[in-house]
Amino acid sequence: MSDTQKQQTFIKGPMKDKPVNVLPGVGEAIGSRLTENGFDKAYKILGQFLILGKDEKKFTKWLEEIGRGNGRQHKLCFEALRDWCNEFL
Repeated sequence: MSDTQKQQTFIKGPMKDKPVNVLPGVGEAIGSRLTENGFDKAYKILGQFLILGKDEKKFTKWLEEIGRGNGRQHKLCFEALRDWCNEFL
């Protein structure tokens, strides 16, 4: 599934109990690191996103520290959460 398809799929529905790896930019490696740190569900990442005030710089820095990955992955995740919030909050 392409990043665009993954983002569209994620944004279409409610958060419910989705696993962390449904987030765009979060693949197997980042998902494993997030899960190891207690962030096994997408709603937990959303919570951190909201705690950080939906601030791109703060969120991507946090994601880099805890999940590693690269800037493109962090930006995809940020954009998906931002777009999801715009749709559902």
